[in-house]
Amino acid sequence: MKYIFKTLLFVLAISTSLTVKAQSYYNVIKYGAKNDSSKLATTAIRNAIEAASKAGGGTIYFPAGKYLTGAIHLKSNITILIDAGAELHFSDNFDDYLPMVKSRYEGVDVTSFSPLFYAYKAENISIIGRGIIDGHGKKWWDFVEGYKEGQPRSKWQTTFDGLNKDIILPEDPKQMKRGFLRPPFIQPMFCKNVLIDGITIRNSPFWTINPEFCENVKVHAVTINNPHSPNTDGINPESCKNVHISDCHISVGDDCITIKSGKDAPGRKMAVPAENYVITNCTMLSGHGGVVIGSEMSGDVRKIAISNCVFDGTDRGIRIKTARGRGGVVEEIRVSNIIMKNIKDQAIVLDMQYAKTNVVPVSDRTPVFRNIHFSSITGQVNQAGYLNGLEEMPIDNITFNDINMDAKTGFSINNSSNIEFHNVTVNTELGPSLKVANVNNLIVDGFKSNKPNANSAVIDLKDVSDLFLYNAFPVKETITYLKLSGAETKNIYLGNNNFRKVKQAVKKEKEVTASIEIISGDKGQ
Repeated sequence: MKYIFKTLLFVLAISTSLTVKAQSYYNVIKYGAKNDSSKLATTAIRNAIEAASKAGGGTIYFPAGKYLTGAIHLKSNITILIDAGAELHFSDNFDDYLPMVKSRYEGVDVTSFSPLFYAYKAENISIIGRGIIDGHGKKWWDFVEGYKEGQPRSKWQTTFDGLNKDIILPEDPKQMKRGFLRPPFIQPMFCKNVLIDGITIRNSPFWTINPEFCENVKVHAVTINNPHSPNTDGINPESCKNVHISDCHISVGDDCITIKSGKDAPGRKMAVPAENYVITNCTMLSGHGGVVIGSEMSGDVRKIAISNCVFDGTDRGIRIKTARGRGGVVEEIRVSNIIMKNIKDQAIVLDMQYAKTNVVPVSDRTPVFRNIHFSSITGQVNQAGYLNGLEEMPIDNITFNDINMDAKTGFSINNSSNIEFHNVTVNTELGPSLKVANVNNLIVDGFKSNKPNANSAVIDLKDVSDLFLYNAFPVKETITYLKLSGAETKNIYLGNNNFRKVKQAVKKEKEVTASIEIISGDKGQ
């Protein structure tokens, strides 16, 4: 009897579960959507979402077929399930993204076209499945590319002007004044618990996955394909907290993954950092950068871990960029276990002069880069690395560990402090493997080139103070290992190096008056 009673309870539990599950699915076809794209499904989808929302939440289900739709607005506890064989094709009629909504565009808070998928102050929202969503972005791209200053204002630009009279502008307000801002593909605003999983995305009008001011965001196993298109960044979580991006494949017309936190005065006013991000197990092909931080980072970026990724064919690998006027701090960044190949420009970039400006006093408009660490990176690239700080705010506390690069040119470092290289090999076609100028506190440990250039030192330092160079063991083809120049070069310490195979271990230019101190027995100097 006890066994029969337990069995009845089990059956009842399953029956109840199935009933709940059946009731929680809202098939858009039952709400009037056509899966042959013969009719705009926007109203049907909205009605399905309304019905699910009134029931406390549910799954909006798209079975196999092709659907044509305008903007889709998610509410709390709503899952969009795009099944295998299903394709959502978004209309390229700009009117289908009206009325305009609160949005953010390149770090500036505006009211503009509705994103294709949009949510505002919602919780527990998802876009999942094995289907495809296509943004049909070409008409958006062509409008922007073909727009010329002074031509008559369109009705959309006139509407934008009226809704954005009092917005805070960035220092270069060109885009805002143009008044035609393409919508992001997926943009949840001020949301919690956001999941995007499994789908394939293509032809975004603008940035593709762009959470803004969200908490607990997960993007997993997503494929994004927007090559040969303007500003179609892949994943741009901006001013978010607790973000996990994993197992994604990205090929786009701009940066693959970008971390941002607002631009100039608008970003500093909101003052919401991008923090606690984990990016792992992703592949990036076409794109301006693999993982990029900035240049909109005025609200701060911190606690970012990037690991186990492959960049093959991007213009740059890891790029952190800013300029005077942005303000904001980028710090506590870890990059590890990365493979880079066919990188057209630099493997690693930290550039604080993304826009060329003159030296100014330090203020809240002055950006800061500090406490950033790279390890276990292999690359075949054009340039190994480029660090370019500000005279009034040097890049600070940067380390490179266990790195092996084949590059046309090596590392170039300017206006920085507290820089360390440990077990780094850079083989260059031209010039030194490491070129440094205006740096304080430089540690170089076990740095080498297996293919040194006859006309260049392996390490070329100018106006460097407080250098500790040790554990060097240059190959026999090395003509000059270390070159010192600049009247500000001083406090040079060498230790535990083996220079027996080198024709000239250290070359000092005449303006270098400081002596070199050997703190342990160097051989062959």
